[in-house]
Amino acid sequence: MKRAFDIIIAFSLISLLAIPICFIALLVKLTSRGPILYWSDRVGINNTIFRMPKFRTMLLNTPVVATHLLKNANHYLTPIGGWLRRLSLDELPQLFNILKGEISFVGPRPALFNQNDLIELRTQKGIHRLVPGLTGWAQINGRDDLPIPIKVEYDEYYLHHRSFFFDLKILMMTPGKVFRAEGVKH
Repeated sequence: MKRAFDIIIAFSLISLLAIPICFIALLVKLTSRGPILYWSDRVGINNTIFRMPKFRTMLLNTPVVATHLLKNANHYLTPIGGWLRRLSLDELPQLFNILKGEISFVGPRPALFNQNDLIELRTQKGIHRLVPGLTGWAQINGRDDLPIPIKVEYDEYYLHHRSFFFDLKILMMTPGKVFRAEGVKH
């Protein structure tokens, strides 16, 4: 049921948001040098690596680390990067990852391939067996503000309490968190 829900909603959103997605792509291209999409290696189900696109919000010379690890991360933002990140519009291309089954709408947010501490903790707790998500219980409870051990506690709670209705609750809470930019540092 979850996979069918993901496919139907992702396809519907891609159709509905095609024009805004193209407009954002054009803005990215017009406001900074480089490609429209940034592709990162992410950790998926069972710790397999997959490629996840985002609209590029950082300059080309940005180190490949989690944004919270950058000194003066705002220095690396493109002219519209902060705006795209605050509203999570940079994540719209991930709707295609949902169609491919690499991520779901709800699940633990996929770690970067080099976030070894997060990957190790999730593996110890069995969280690595879940399909990662576009949003998740940790996302609506703090996002970037959460230290890794607390984030993993939220992921573990989701692991043990997941259900279709819990997913719906998370999905319904996500837009409010996004529009208030809660827990977004950069």
